Amino acid sequence: MEEKYRSHMVNEEGKEIQWRYGSAPEYSVVNKLFEQGRTKEWPSGSLEETVQNVVKSWEMELSHKTCLDDFRSINPSKFKFSVNGKKFLSAEETLNLGSYNALLQSQMPLEMQGYRAEEESFDSSHHVFKTAFPRGFAWELLKLFSGPPEITFKFRHWGYMEGPYKGHGPTGEVVEFIGMAIIKVDENLKAEQVEIFYDPGDLFGGLLKGPKLPSEESAKQDHADLEESLTVQCPFSI
Repeated sequence: MEEKYRSHMVNEEGKEIQWRYGSAPEYSVVNKLFEQGRTKEWPSGSLEETVQNVVKSWEMELSHKTCLDDFRSINPSKFKFSVNGKKFLSAEETLNLGSYNALLQSQMPLEMQGYRAEEESFDSSHHVFKTAFPRGFAWELLKLFSGPPEITFKFRHWGYMEGPYKGHGPTGEVVEFIGMAIIKVDENLKAEQVEIFYDPGDLFGGLLKGPKLPSEESAKQDHADLEESLTVQCPFSI
């Protein structure tokens, strides 16, 4: 499968990949969102483009592969992941939680949390955000501060809230947040340690801006969205 921004869709060693949803993901919708909304277009072959595509490939594997032996963008035996200075998670812990739950862990009081990662499964977390962002949640590299082996950069995540989120109706507006990341890689650009820093308030401020849905309407919408998600692949979409 040809994919402009993500490698490792096909196992170079010829081994059959264990895909979470039965087959390799399809990213044409979020690729279109990315190309229409990005603020930077890095020169082909530049370090910035390479780093951007490495991150997209790493996220793709985390969201869609179920066996760490199939991962090619990280070093599973050394990989560690941390958000906003919280404790590091191993590759297995990160894979089990899922990208959203790993990214959205919070130590805020429950009543102040816009999302409760401990109450969501891998599949339910992807369903929540796929519903809110039907065109995907695009990601771009904004500025590269240092290259390998310790890559430091600024990034932007964005999407259009065209579906409901946790009982809040869609606004149709762009929801985005900007963050920083430090990724330590080996000589093959495989990630060994990832640290991400961002303000969750930027994300949830947009998601909770929508009008409160009546409880009955919200329940019906959740049921309809869940039925749809059972037949559609559910990418994190960066």
